[in-house]
Amino acid sequence: MPEGDTVFHTAAVLGAALAGKILTRCDIRVPRYATVDLTGQRVDQVISRGKHLFIRVGPASIHSHLKMDGSWRLGNQPVDHRVRIILEADDVHAVGIDLGTLEVLDRDHDGEPVADLGPDLLGPDWDPDTAAANLLADPQRPLAAALLDQSVLAGIGNVYCNELCFVVGRLPTTPVAALADPVRLVSRAREMLWANRLRWTRCTTGDTRRGRQLWVYGRAGLPCRRCGTRVDFDRGAERIKFWCPLCQQ
Repeated sequence: MPEGDTVFHTAAVLGAALAGKILTRCDIRVPRYATVDLTGQRVDQVISRGKHLFIRVGPASIHSHLKMDGSWRLGNQPVDHRVRIILEADDVHAVGIDLGTLEVLDRDHDGEPVADLGPDLLGPDWDPDTAAANLLADPQRPLAAALLDQSVLAGIGNVYCNELCFVVGRLPTTPVAALADPVRLVSRAREMLWANRLRWTRCTTGDTRRGRQLWVYGRAGLPCRRCGTRVDFDRGAERIKFWCPLCQQ
């Protein structure tokens, strides 16, 4: 599932392919923007902000959010009902598929959709002290809910949320006030995303071998990598949670 590291990597790949090139095709398959044609405009840059991606083209900015299933792909792709946008420049073919959000903004104001985000874990505005203060703003809030709130800090999704709870030894339902060192937690979050920002296979354990990359996420019923206790889980009302009953209190 796309989290901040995946969006950062996607922006880097798209930027390497498109930046500096003139669009020779712009086909937007969203009714509101179907008449927008940026053909002939130069792609200046592709950037990410939390889980949001911006392709800045001439006076416009193409804003997308991958949500749960969206992706940007390079190369010739099957064109079906899932395709939301096709961009071409010379021999580059970029396709946005199943994008949860796709809109064309005035480039001078493309920061407005992300104005309420907290510090971006992979951005130039990253500030661990501000992120920790945001985290503590509601001391009784469950830790998982606070970590997933993009206005607290931007870029964490459910995988990193569960992994971070394990790393600091707290249950996802633990109140934020119980954290011994919030700055350490948000700094560890930054380290995790930074280490994964340029690869597609996410790893939080330090062991990149297949099947060894994650501590608890997706490992329900399997032995904890630290103590051997069976990993527990709860599908919950919104997001699935994984934890070790012994390592996390």
